[in-house]
Amino acid sequence: MDYLDLPARVSAKGTLRLPGSKSISNRVLLLAALAEGTTRVCALLDSDDTRVMLDALRTLGVGVVRHADSDDYDMTGVGGAFPVKQAELFLGNAGTAFRSLTAACALSNGEYVLKGVARMHERPIGDLVDALRLLGARIEYLGQAGFPPLQIHPAILANDATQVRGNVSSQFLTGLMMALPLRQRTTTIEVVGELISRPYIGITLAMLRRFGVAIEQDGWQRFSVPEQARYHSPGEIWVEGDASSASYFLAAGAIGGGPVRVEGVGRDSVQGDVRFADALALMGAQIEMGPNWIEARSPASGRLKAIELDCNHIPDAAMTLAVAALFADGVTTLNNIASWRVKETDRIAAMATELRKVGAVVEEGADYIRITPPAALVSNAVIDTYDDHRMAMCLSLVSLGGVPLRINEPACVNKTFPEYFKVFAGLVQ
Repeated sequence: MDYLDLPARVSAKGTLRLPGSKSISNRVLLLAALAEGTTRVCALLDSDDTRVMLDALRTLGVGVVRHADSDDYDMTGVGGAFPVKQAELFLGNAGTAFRSLTAACALSNGEYVLKGVARMHERPIGDLVDALRLLGARIEYLGQAGFPPLQIHPAILANDATQVRGNVSSQFLTGLMMALPLRQRTTTIEVVGELISRPYIGITLAMLRRFGVAIEQDGWQRFSVPEQARYHSPGEIWVEGDASSASYFLAAGAIGGGPVRVEGVGRDSVQGDVRFADALALMGAQIEMGPNWIEARSPASGRLKAIELDCNHIPDAAMTLAVAALFADGVTTLNNIASWRVKETDRIAAMATELRKVGAVVEEGADYIRITPPAALVSNAVIDTYDDHRMAMCLSLVSLGGVPLRINEPACVNKTFPEYFKVFAGLVQ
């Protein structure tokens, strides 16, 4: 087994430039692929998830040219449905790629097989498939019903309205909204129940507008894609830094003195996870923010305080709060996090298991986790990462408690942040 030993650390200080946002990167890649014209995509995230998306788009007939020694790409869009009508796509464990390409392929009038790694085949997709079937899509499950892999056949036009549950994954609604202009018919989506992770839908809507499509919105319950909707290249688009990745370094500053400044996201960001900084402020951290940067320091008292927080608005970054709770006085409760259970792993169960290894008392429920910090962190804990990049990055912060620890399978960070441990080591002392 591969592992990485992290030495005991007690402080964090410095400035870093964030890698590109995964959420924005894969949305932009698909929209540029479906658009008319060539789009220069600048500062694209270089990670496993974006690589599988790029490979899939090439297979589907999209022109992809990477500029030498850069993370800039020229994407030559197909101006509608994919021109390649028969393909098999391997999408790893990239939920943003799998869900959105399922919808786009279902409306591209071709024969497609979509597969991933074993964990991807355990992540539910039935709500999205049901919503697409209401519109005439023909999709078969090649394994267990409700889960990938999928066989997609040419659609037969049916209803112009569909519905999707809002409390499983916002990626289902995102996939639908991005694909529906391919129908060239006014189509309405109704969200059944509460829509979780609304800020991620905000990112989707913002990216659609950049490519010339304005979706009519009735609150967070109903969305309508007009018949005349067509994607057009904006010419050039820059990918913001990843706000979820910012959370680890901001937490490091709040735990380890600081200041730690992240550049690439800030007050003007379209990403909801910038509000992680607000959660740290509730815990007592000193936060400053500019249009394109955020800075965090420890509380004046030197110790964070526990909070109880509804984390629906920051589901990914909330994982970092679970680790920050180890350094807070009192019992921290994070609510409304049911979506953790259908991510790269069951993150509620995994986080509870790993926090207990370092001495915390943890209570877990269907949609919450409650953490009581130990009087002293356990030294030399061995952390399992479950092939989940965010587990590895979050739990590296434990070392700031002055205890060494081992991270098993650290390469899982390649999914979104291949250089994470190198950057982390440069900030902590």
